[in-house]
Amino acid sequence: MAQRRPHWDRDEVHDIYRAWRKVADEFDGDRAFVAEAWSDTWADTPERLAAYVRPGGLHTAFNFDFLMAGWDAKDLRAVIDDSLAMLRGVGAPATWVLSNHDVMRHTSRYARKTVARWVPNERYQPQGPVDLDLGIRRARAAALLMLALPGGAYIYQGDELGLPQVEDLPESVLQDPIWERSGNTDRGRDGCRVPLPWSGQTAPFGFSPEGASAEPWLPQPANWSERSVEAQTGDETSMLELYRTALRLRSENSALGDGTMTWLDAPAGVLAFRRGPGFACVVNLSTEAQPLPEHTTIPLASGPVADGLLAPDHAVWLEV
Repeated sequence: MAQRRPHWDRDEVHDIYRAWRKVADEFDGDRAFVAEAWSDTWADTPERLAAYVRPGGLHTAFNFDFLMAGWDAKDLRAVIDDSLAMLRGVGAPATWVLSNHDVMRHTSRYARKTVARWVPNERYQPQGPVDLDLGIRRARAAALLMLALPGGAYIYQGDELGLPQVEDLPESVLQDPIWERSGNTDRGRDGCRVPLPWSGQTAPFGFSPEGASAEPWLPQPANWSERSVEAQTGDETSMLELYRTALRLRSENSALGDGTMTWLDAPAGVLAFRRGPGFACVVNLSTEAQPLPEHTTIPLASGPVADGLLAPDHAVWLEV
């Protein structure tokens, strides 16, 4: 195993976390610690993640392995299997996450034809031209995949709006210290930290109160009026309504949330699994339309389903 960096994933921190857990357990009511734990190397990440949520440690941890996976069925399945096995081994619930405040928004990561695995603790450098329509399709499918998996899910602010990474912020507005520390060679994380659009047709799109004396710390793109909460509310085809419907169905269906899952036979490039009696999720990561397994109804789909075929980069929830 490679020597660990002094600032990342040190064994010594677990004594501190166990002390914190003892303090939290002294109080009544629900309290939960969430670890934002990174490891230096991909190979030992699942084991290192599990160490944070052992009995007496923190309650849950962000699953960055899932976030770092490429848009590839084999890669994602391996991450899901490894994560479930490692966390089950210490009696901790699984968690899943697609984006956070330190990484490129997954709508933009998925907006390239080829989505490579992300190397831990390195700045993600996507390759190829940006196709945000492709990124949105994949982000919608990824949302249904994540919310159908066993355990909990973390949704980074703006994921539910389908916000892309703002990759063209002027250098004059960059705030992340990484920009200065790198000698103005690494633009840092500001592109995923642009304030959310809530309403209206012009910036700051309801983010600041009326009469505010200053603009938000980072400028919003002009076309974010189309991505605001106001613009998406009530639009059944929007990312926001997809998330709202998925979260409602998830809360209503006892097969979802905690529990187990069973992989189903599926064509190459397709992920298909069952959750409890009566529910299945299918995600098509291949380049061809694929037939759906036998089912009674489709409670939710990331896009239109025609003639029993699931188009590439789409996902469905099924009653089976």
